[in-house]
Amino acid sequence: MKTDLTEFYPVLIQETINTLIMVSITLVLAVLIGLPLGIILYATGRGHVLENKAVNVILNFFINTIRPIPFIIFLVALIPITRFLVGTTIGIWAAIFPMTLAASLSIARVVENNIISVDKGVIEAAEAMGSSKFDILFKVLVPEAAGSLILGLTFTTVSLIEFSAVAGLVGAGGIGYLAFTYGYQRFDVAVMFVTVLILIILVQITQFIGNKIANIYTGRL
Repeated sequence: MKTDLTEFYPVLIQETINTLIMVSITLVLAVLIGLPLGIILYATGRGHVLENKAVNVILNFFINTIRPIPFIIFLVALIPITRFLVGTTIGIWAAIFPMTLAASLSIARVVENNIISVDKGVIEAAEAMGSSKFDILFKVLVPEAAGSLILGLTFTTVSLIEFSAVAGLVGAGGIGYLAFTYGYQRFDVAVMFVTVLILIILVQITQFIGNKIANIYTGRL
């Protein structure tokens, strides 16, 4: 069944906007949760400034348990919680909760890994100058790792575009919903092509902007 273009294009514009809303809000919330979580994860590690084995083990266990779960399964598994917190399991706001949770854990791991990669000599120099633990974390380590963190957040944003497409399969709206209802269910190859093309364009733009910001921050124009 071919899709009426006069019907399709307004929907295409609206669902593209819905995807951008989902990804943008989720990214902001995920950064607000994942950034401090990643810093705590690093700081409580063995030999680090706030070493705390119990906290570190619990956080690692939680992240390592959730992260390997495929997002579509994770999304479905959280439906009862999503319904309780959001009041519905359909629409972009219902998708934002599981997307935020999944992205937060990914960002936390990205933050931890990038801070760990900072040269230990930088930490030793800060300690020699009498810097407090807070200063070492937020005025030395985070700024030193910022370029890599931006690239990591770019990668996470690309993943969120993928998550939003998957969420569309269960009624969340966005490009994924459009591809499923107008493309797959109607066997319309043209619609599938257009939706995939838009997703590719969104990913390319995201990666370009992320690379530019990271290069500007690190002084590589």
